Amino acid sequence: MEFIHYRHEFKYPLTHGQILMEEARITPLMSKDAHAAPKGYYNIRSLYFDDYENSCYMDNENGVDNREKYRIRIYDHNLDHISLELKQKIRGKTGKRSCAISRSQCRMLMEGQIPPDIGPSQQVLGRLSYLMAVRLMRPVIIVDYDRVPYVYRPGDANVRVTFDRNITSVSNVYSFLDEHIQGRGVMPKGQALMEIKFDDFLPDEIQSLLQLEGLSASTFSKYYLCRKFTLN
Repeated sequence: MEFIHYRHEFKYPLTHGQILMEEARITPLMSKDAHAAPKGYYNIRSLYFDDYENSCYMDNENGVDNREKYRIRIYDHNLDHISLELKQKIRGKTGKRSCAISRSQCRMLMEGQIPPDIGPSQQVLGRLSYLMAVRLMRPVIIVDYDRVPYVYRPGDANVRVTFDRNITSVSNVYSFLDEHIQGRGVMPKGQALMEIKFDDFLPDEIQSLLQLEGLSASTFSKYYLCRKFTLN
């Protein structure tokens, strides 16, 4: 059975002023992730799935601790590397399993169809296909945003701090592979979502980032924030 590495993950909505203060604090402590070069950020686009009861959405709204989400993800619109991910939250920690899928498999999933060519290494795809058959899982929303990532690895710490900007909800799931898509912003202009992810402990100097006045954690995921516009 595949080993899943679970981590702590906290989210904080930031105003434009808070972003400037947090980035000023982070710069002496952390370095930009190499994957963000040369722009200093990269684009992430995810296509999320839910069942006929909208269980993923409702579990997030109700604060259910043990929950999971399926999504197809691409980075900087690179269609040569498409991954299907299962993100799980268990006892307050998050873990992720993933497998590569082909463009043809991606297009079938976008249409709500089960690919006939599931390989032995595509366990996540096999599990999603089962849920598509018995729970009527289908693609429901695209979440698109730009990520500014920082990494911190002194000693035994493995910490990532990211700023997600221009978070956009796209209801046209068939546009997932298009280069340019149209959607609706889910946060006021200039604001961002800061995420802090770490393994076992948060170093004191990173903990100080959370002492900013007015800072409060969010219990809602980007999927939930984007999806609520299509359900309300």
